[in-house]
Amino acid sequence: MQATTLYNENHRWIMFGRDPGKPEKIIDTNQFLITSGDQSILLDPGGIELFAPMLAATLKYVPIENITHLFASHQDPDIISSLGLWDQVLPNAKLHCPWLWEGFVRHFGMNNIEYAPIRDQGETIRVGNIDLQLIPAHYLHSSGNFNVYDPVAKILFSGDIGAALEPPEAPFEIENFNDQIDKMQLFHQRWMPSNRAKQDWIRRVRKLDIEMMVPQHGRIFRGENVGKFLDWFEALEVGLAVQ
Repeated sequence: MQATTLYNENHRWIMFGRDPGKPEKIIDTNQFLITSGDQSILLDPGGIELFAPMLAATLKYVPIENITHLFASHQDPDIISSLGLWDQVLPNAKLHCPWLWEGFVRHFGMNNIEYAPIRDQGETIRVGNIDLQLIPAHYLHSSGNFNVYDPVAKILFSGDIGAALEPPEAPFEIENFNDQIDKMQLFHQRWMPSNRAKQDWIRRVRKLDIEMMVPQHGRIFRGENVGKFLDWFEALEVGLAVQ
């Protein structure tokens, strides 16, 4: 499991991914750890097959008792099927996840971790000394779905929005946006069902001050590439499978 620090001032963002031991036919995913004081949150901590390398990688940065929060943008197995194993090592943590998916996510196993349902309109949660905004992203691609925005680090965790299907040896960051389009287009056209929902999300996100957009698959968008993505996505017709 590779790791890179995205931000490190009064709090820290760390990105994990490109696990060389991942089974060949399982999609490559990015996981994120935010640490502040004696608390930390894992964003979309990953599938069950990733639990052991993710736990080992995370413990290089924080002790296990400092992992106090988990966030699942939605219900998919590549997002949170590791929940039952985290449940065994994090007896006092909270899982922040859309209210819509509680009855489904609990199938992954959840006896100790507290389910903290996120309301449809979003909310702000405090982790250590920072406030993280949970931004609605419904239907992109899940019917109950959220992003995480850190207004201090100016980082937006965008979940599946901005995702790309790439080989596990791909670099962490986009160098040429136009070269990235072919890797993103089918994913967004097929997994994003609603042009109306897409435009609602773009209106919300354009109001935020974003220096870095980090998806759950693919590469980081930094600086002007964030605006290029929003312009490209705004013009893209999605939900094409019904045609």
